[in-house]
Amino acid sequence: MKKKPSLILGLIAVLSLVSFFIAFFQPDLNFNLGPLKIRKELYLRKGLDLAGGVHLVFRVKSEDLNEENREIALVSLRENIDRRVNLFGISESRVWITKALSEDHLIVEIPGEIDPTQAVALLGQTAQLNFQLEAELPPEATASATVYDLFSVETELTGANLTQAEVKFDPNTGKPQVGLSFNDQGRELFGKLTQENVEKRIAIFLDNFLLSAPVVKEPILDGQAVISGEFELDQAKQMVSQLNAGALPVEIELVLQERVDPSLGGESIRKGVMAGLVGIVLVAFFMVLFYKFLGFLAVLGLIIYTLLSLALYKLIPVTLTMSGIAGFLLSLGMAVDSNILIFERMKEEVRAGKNKLVAMELGFGRAWDSIRDANVCTLIICFVLFNPFDWGFLNSSSLIRGFAFTLGLGVILEMFTGIVVVRAIMRSFYKPKEIKK
Repeated sequence: MKKKPSLILGLIAVLSLVSFFIAFFQPDLNFNLGPLKIRKELYLRKGLDLAGGVHLVFRVKSEDLNEENREIALVSLRENIDRRVNLFGISESRVWITKALSEDHLIVEIPGEIDPTQAVALLGQTAQLNFQLEAELPPEATASATVYDLFSVETELTGANLTQAEVKFDPNTGKPQVGLSFNDQGRELFGKLTQENVEKRIAIFLDNFLLSAPVVKEPILDGQAVISGEFELDQAKQMVSQLNAGALPVEIELVLQERVDPSLGGESIRKGVMAGLVGIVLVAFFMVLFYKFLGFLAVLGLIIYTLLSLALYKLIPVTLTMSGIAGFLLSLGMAVDSNILIFERMKEEVRAGKNKLVAMELGFGRAWDSIRDANVCTLIICFVLFNPFDWGFLNSSSLIRGFAFTLGLGVILEMFTGIVVVRAIMRSFYKPKEIKK
């Protein structure tokens, strides 16, 4: 019994220290472990109500489509726009389709200091991607030819055949590269092009703008290509974003563009955070006052719970709004409820004549049924509110989804800290005389 709690306690201590470092600092993950490369910026993302941002509304020109094609086009449009925004590093954006006055509208919210004009240009472009070959021009015509004249031989390979572009790194030099992956048809077309054009250039155009014209070094038959060169990392990311942009399935027209200030304001945010802190302090005071040393251990478990939550918010990442903060505080209250259930069950076992150490184990075991049932019910509610499958008859509000996500994540962490963390701490430090009959 002693070795196991000590081992678990050591793992909890390490996990808590790592979580503290991630939660209160801004480390950037940058690991190269053989083929596994991890690069991730860690910071707390704020939603539109906390950070302000850009609010855009586009009218979707879908009136000429039948109902089946309209639904397909709208889903594709939302996914495509969402991918475009996220590829430019704005992962906390919100994109959804709504209907008003018999017209479909695409709504995009981008938190942060974003230029609305730049955002509109990024989202509204048609982004037609084409692969073209060098034309055989006479020497006298080459000097005055445009880029598009030089690469005017069209091919059947288009952006529709490209499944993904991604930033890669040369294993020998560490320099950034652009990796291309093609679908089955694209693999055949690209394989044929590279077989027939070794030591020639294949140009990649986006809306008649030349992105790159790499030289084919050898036939590429597996549908996996790499564009290498003297890329800076930002240049490689930009090219990946453009390659992945894809063509919009329907036209969109901007009808509203506005810069949104933080809706709550700095003073309201400070007051909201202060109210949350005061509530947490009062709960901690109550736990220590009522349960003495047991309450202190429970508060220690809540601190670990908070560190784990903040670390996960950065790692996932989670976009924090005031509704999301409310979900976190509610889950914190549920964590306190779990501790109270356990402690009261322990008291009942002591009153029934059980040894106090035995009562501790029985308290955790027999309180689990109540904790499990309450938390499972809450997780079901979170699932319905979050609506992960975008069912039309359920909520699709981003604010409610933020609340549901932080609450659901908090419930899962609360079960872990209540049953595993607090239990390990109590097994190591609990003094039976603290429980009174």
